[in-house]
Amino acid sequence: MSASSVKNKLPVKWGFLDKEEGEKMTTLRTTVVVLLGASVLAASVQGASVPGASVLGRPLLYGPSTALQKTVEEFQCEVESSSKEVSILYQLFREGDRSKTLGFYSALSGEMANFPLFITASYEGYMVCVASVQNNTVIQPTVSERHHLRVVDPVNGAEVVVQSGSVEFYEGKPLSLRCNITKGNHVSYQWLVDGKPLPLSPLHNQTQELFIDSMVPQDSGEYTCVATNQLNFTKIYSSRSTAKVIKVKELVSEPDLLFLVLKERDGTYFALVTCQSLKGTPPITFSLYSRSEFISTETVDERFARFSIPVVLDLHMGFLQCQAENGDRVVYGQWTAMHVVSVGGAVTMHYDTDVGENFSIVGLRFYCSVERGTFPQYRWFLNGTVLEGRGDFYWVENQPEQSILLLSVGRSSAGTYHCDVSNSFDGTTVISSEERYIDKEVLNHLPTMVVAVVFGCFLFLVTLVTTCCFIGLLYRKRQCLVEKSTLDLKLGLEMHNIMVSDEDEGFLGHPCIMVAEDDNEDEEEYMEDEGMVRAARIIDSDQEEVESTDEWLQLQQELKKTLEDEIPEKSF
Repeated sequence: MSASSVKNKLPVKWGFLDKEEGEKMTTLRTTVVVLLGASVLAASVQGASVPGASVLGRPLLYGPSTALQKTVEEFQCEVESSSKEVSILYQLFREGDRSKTLGFYSALSGEMANFPLFITASYEGYMVCVASVQNNTVIQPTVSERHHLRVVDPVNGAEVVVQSGSVEFYEGKPLSLRCNITKGNHVSYQWLVDGKPLPLSPLHNQTQELFIDSMVPQDSGEYTCVATNQLNFTKIYSSRSTAKVIKVKELVSEPDLLFLVLKERDGTYFALVTCQSLKGTPPITFSLYSRSEFISTETVDERFARFSIPVVLDLHMGFLQCQAENGDRVVYGQWTAMHVVSVGGAVTMHYDTDVGENFSIVGLRFYCSVERGTFPQYRWFLNGTVLEGRGDFYWVENQPEQSILLLSVGRSSAGTYHCDVSNSFDGTTVISSEERYIDKEVLNHLPTMVVAVVFGCFLFLVTLVTTCCFIGLLYRKRQCLVEKSTLDLKLGLEMHNIMVSDEDEGFLGHPCIMVAEDDNEDEEEYMEDEGMVRAARIIDSDQEEVESTDEWLQLQQELKKTLEDEIPEKSF
């Protein structure tokens, strides 16, 4: 706000006066000052005193806490307990500085003092009101509580300044920006990149200065600052700068070396060497070196450069290396051997199958490769016709080491296939593979040998199972016979033992026939029962000890022989 506009429009309290009312207010203030001077002079002449008073109450200071610069604001000061008969002089000072009066007012009849002030930046801070009784030095002056005034100058003229001078940086360099303003105080700052607030980060110190320690390409964009200050919660002033375009350049990455061999019309060959970097902001300087010497250099606005050097087939010509440079960074690529080998040797072709849901072959993958060759060129043929690219039932995919033919098995794909290989830079030498006939019925037909092997395995399993079952039946029958013979043998052996043990007690006759005396029938039954029990126990124990059928038969024969020898002797 200019001085002329302030004169034309003077604020009083919270409203504003037009020019005529402002002039009237100025005249009124002049009249008040004249009357105040006259009253002070009259009081000094009269030497009036304040009857019955020795202490003056503490004044109270009122006024706004925030004000715009170059506006008029009113402040009030009063002593509540003062008498209307007492003339009190009110003076307004900055705290700690009584050398300069901001305003004064003489209250002749106990009214409140008014201080209309034209606000300047120097008024900011604490101010106090001093009240004193005129023409009376006995009563000491009193001072009000301090009152803080915040002077706001609306912000204007925001501008972004690059402190380093340049707006283009290579990644890794620091960035320092400053938001300058032509006027304003109590200002807060916000930084925008491409119209969006810059995220808060320890690396991004957002005050009047913006500092980024290490730039990356993603930091490129239009930088804008917004300066803001406010009078209160509703009156806000802001100033937005014009955008400053900052460009962060990428440092060049390690270059790769690629080369392609071509043939001249005179029959000689040359290599077209390409030095290429995946990253880097142009312009970039590429250089080509061999082990022994510098070959060439070129500065381009691309990320690659090409060089031409002569080559001899099947001769190792050493190693080459690319160098790339932009900004203050120089990087080197890997050493690459310059050795071009013509195609030669055998060409092999084989395939893999793809099986469908019904276990039938529905697709093939043919592979064709050559024994040697740096730049082989492959071609596929069906019945002498070249297959290129992609067709209705095939797809050709060439790789550095081999070529692949994807084939859908069907009626249209039936025929004889083969591939040939030649140099990509010279088609004079061609090597072909063996031919192979492909048909859907042939592929899905089982060979006779496979059928014979499967049937033979099945027949062998059936024979093996039948033999095992027959042997099991024979073994079970023989086991039953052995168990029966063993039981008979054990019974006979037990009866023989009983006969021998009872001979001393008067038993005679055949061991299977037991004769007892008339007067001992109960003892005969007891001995017979005891013998049966013993025979059963012997059978159980002996059956656990004997493990094979041959041992049982041998034991049976020996027992029979013993019985035959002993029974005749006992009969005599």
